[in-house]
Amino acid sequence: MFGSLATTIQKVFFAGLDPTAGLVAALGLFAAGFAFRPLGALIFGVVGDRLGRKGAFLATVSLMGASTFLIGILPTYATAGIIAPLLLILLRILQGVALGGEYGGAAIYVAEHSPDDRRGEMTGWIQITASLGLIAGLLVILGTRSAVGEDAFLAWDGGYRSSSRCCC
Repeated sequence: MFGSLATTIQKVFFAGLDPTAGLVAALGLFAAGFAFRPLGALIFGVVGDRLGRKGAFLATVSLMGASTFLIGILPTYATAGIIAPLLLILLRILQGVALGGEYGGAAIYVAEHSPDDRRGEMTGWIQITASLGLIAGLLVILGTRSAVGEDAFLAWDGGYRSSSRCCC
């Protein structure tokens, strides 16, 4: 979702930068989540091995849910200044750590609890549901853009009204 909304994220959280640098920063934010996945796999792999996969999986789901919720209520650059992108980066890192532990842990948990003759089918659902979630998220973006109109969707301009844009 971050990649498809990079220009919007750039306007909301990196408004203090020129548009090109802001877009690079937004794409770097996208990459930060990926960069921390191996750390999450390492941390939660050990937790899963020592304390149980179910507890580790619940911890990763909770961490992902909490960090995603907090991203949704973050203040913008226009209202909080530099603290907004810093908090966004921290929360995106937490999402990466959570997903790194969540994905591998879920695959192992499902494989361990599936009947031998259906193990491949059951673990395959983990990958398919991740893809379906991405498609659903993109449909929400498309639906929102269609419902409010492209001008209104892109109207946010760092807290300053622009005569070339819509009313927002």
